[in-house]
Amino acid sequence: MKKVFLTILNICLIIFIVNAQDVVKKANNFIDLLSTEQKTGTLFPFDNEERYNFHFVPFVRKGITFNDMNAQQTEAGLALLRACLSETAYKKATDIVAMEVVLKEIENRKPEDNYRDPGNYHFSIFGIPSSKTIWGWRFEGHHISYNFSFDKKMIVSGTPGFMGSNPAVVLTGSKKGKEILKEETEEGFQVLNSLDPQQLKKAIIDTIAYKDILTFDKRNAEINSKLGLKYTELNENQQALLLKLIKVYVNRYTHLFAESMLKDIQAAGLDNILFAWAGTTINQVGSPTYYRVQGPSFIIEYDNTQNNANHIHSVIRDLKNDFGGDALLNHYKQDHANK
Repeated sequence: MKKVFLTILNICLIIFIVNAQDVVKKANNFIDLLSTEQKTGTLFPFDNEERYNFHFVPFVRKGITFNDMNAQQTEAGLALLRACLSETAYKKATDIVAMEVVLKEIENRKPEDNYRDPGNYHFSIFGIPSSKTIWGWRFEGHHISYNFSFDKKMIVSGTPGFMGSNPAVVLTGSKKGKEILKEETEEGFQVLNSLDPQQLKKAIIDTIAYKDILTFDKRNAEINSKLGLKYTELNENQQALLLKLIKVYVNRYTHLFAESMLKDIQAAGLDNILFAWAGTTINQVGSPTYYRVQGPSFIIEYDNTQNNANHIHSVIRDLKNDFGGDALLNHYKQDHANK
């Protein structure tokens, strides 16, 4: 049995490496399609501070955008994104980009107003993508930020991993009923609604939801709070629901990387996970809600308070490996110092 397990583990590792090599190939294909001028604004050293310039609002960013690319370049950029996300997350990401058109219509913006712009999403590459180097890349714009870091043939990190949606539920127009982050909402309420009155007293840490996720755009995502309901205070069914909620966020990534993240979460101790809720307990537009799932190695946050509680921000942060982690950065700097 042990030999069989080790064989399966080795096969998974090989597939994981092959997948990472595929990402390297797609990254270089994308880079090769860029002009010299485009490369100047897209490529950065891995230790450049721009790599930590994480945000999820419309503002001026570095990196090439859809507006700057031709059809072939756009296809190559999206292929890189698709190689790093699950199919479900990739669909959510492209839907979030398309939601800019809906939001522009809702806000009655003029055709020449480009504040809501599905073309204003940026691709940035950090370091030199190869199976022998430390490198990373980012896809970011309004309501999306994915930050990937690689060490040789392995994906080290995919966080911060942010997704948002405004509106959370489209109430009018041709897209009426569209709800991109429905899974994140419903699975959070599944956990909440499974709790008995005593558990709710511990889980609900505030009757007023926060104005936004507490980690916001901070480089350090640590939240020094022991508030909330412990995993050990849940029954078996409730624990399964909480793990299902965690997987909603972890499974935004490719299957093998998601499995690696789940193993890290389990190794850090499921018993140390806290579930916390703030705001109303009603799942409907106009009812502000916030929840957090926090463990020794990760933080998940969800907030739906803005625009009459019809505007979601959600994120997963890796407390050890956000932006690749300090160990990977130090390794990169040592490698370059020795050259």
